[in-house]
Amino acid sequence: MRRYRAVASGAVAVALLATATACGGGSSNEGGSNESPKTLTYWASNQGPNIEADKKVLAPELKKFEQQTGIKVKLEVVPWSDLLNRIMTATTSGQGPDVLNIGNTWSASLQATGALLPWNEENFSRIGGRDRFLEAALGSAGAQGQDPAAVPLYSMSYALYYNKKMLADAGVAKPPATWDELVAAGKKLTGNGKAGLGAEGSNLSNNIHQVFVLGKQHGADFFTADGKPDFTSDGAVAAVKQYVDLMAKDKVIATGNAEYAQNQSLGDFAKGRTAMVLWQAAASTFKSQGMSDDEWGVAPVPVQSGTPGQGKAVNSMVSGINMGVFKNTDNLDGAMEFVKFMTSDAEQKILCAAYGSIPPVKAAQNDPAFDRPELKVLRDTLATSAAPLPQVPNEAQFETLVGTAVKNLFAAAANGKPVTTESVKAELTEAQQQMPQQ
Repeated sequence: MRRYRAVASGAVAVALLATATACGGGSSNEGGSNESPKTLTYWASNQGPNIEADKKVLAPELKKFEQQTGIKVKLEVVPWSDLLNRIMTATTSGQGPDVLNIGNTWSASLQATGALLPWNEENFSRIGGRDRFLEAALGSAGAQGQDPAAVPLYSMSYALYYNKKMLADAGVAKPPATWDELVAAGKKLTGNGKAGLGAEGSNLSNNIHQVFVLGKQHGADFFTADGKPDFTSDGAVAAVKQYVDLMAKDKVIATGNAEYAQNQSLGDFAKGRTAMVLWQAAASTFKSQGMSDDEWGVAPVPVQSGTPGQGKAVNSMVSGINMGVFKNTDNLDGAMEFVKFMTSDAEQKILCAAYGSIPPVKAAQNDPAFDRPELKVLRDTLATSAAPLPQVPNEAQFETLVGTAVKNLFAAAANGKPVTTESVKAELTEAQQQMPQQ
């Protein structure tokens, strides 16, 4: 496991570890934030199937901004595997972009460094006001009781994607709504080189997203009310075991998935090797891999029983991308203009439609592009049955350490080793012991 340099802000020390994706992809501008008041540097996250696809989406919009304001934006699309490390290096060196994308789950961790501009009421007023944004999206923009560290840019939630023909051929009449139904369907769909469900055992953040949701369903939060890690509660152990057991006991996830990294499970799904996958806003990736829209369907992520909702019926984390401004930018006015542009109603419709995400700007949702079945499921989930990951300074370490614990357990399952309550608790105990002391 690679460790990153610690960052101190007052009494808060943030030692961030390597992570994969957050909520869903260059050289850095080492010479400083920008060259003139008419230039901005922007680090965008990789939202499309590849970096070139992002450049194709963003280039005409950045040109439009330049025509409107005279400000040229120097774009770099940063892969998720590098993004957090690049951001943390920039917070320590003071040499980074003016504006950047961050995974919303990192908001509180990056907020604790003190490097990002806080979005107080005055700053929100410069982009049209706080009330333009969905409250659920703002809930993943920083620690509770503090001004957000960033503003929502793209919102997403998880859903269960399924191959219509594979389910029909296996005699599965409808997508599973509970985990028992998913296991039963998955067993019918597994065999002859195909698997019922896809997973990405080496994708640390995706591991966290899945076990966080299962944790909520088992009554666990992974942190106490005062922000201390609580990885070994009965609910947390049960959640991790239930997820890994989909491979270890239920055999509906192929053992090779233990080594899968970002988007590999989507490739198997698009090629008909896997019948179901839990993902966020996946339509554009399926299309890029040659899968037509009528081949797949979408349904809410299963719950233990009943229907999705709050409390133990939560079935997604609040996923998405936030947009931040480095506090030391030499062009604050230009940066604020750029954030205002990217979160405008018109740009939200264009960008979110291109990426298959949900606009976190409420007015932008009033567009037919966001009424298709997939986005209706994602939007309803975000509004009624999603919860934000813990907004605590050590959230990024949580993603890495517990995500790695889940990775290790998948590796054990893939190698035929037993995954027991005791082995799960041992991995989570080790993860908790490595968490920084507050």
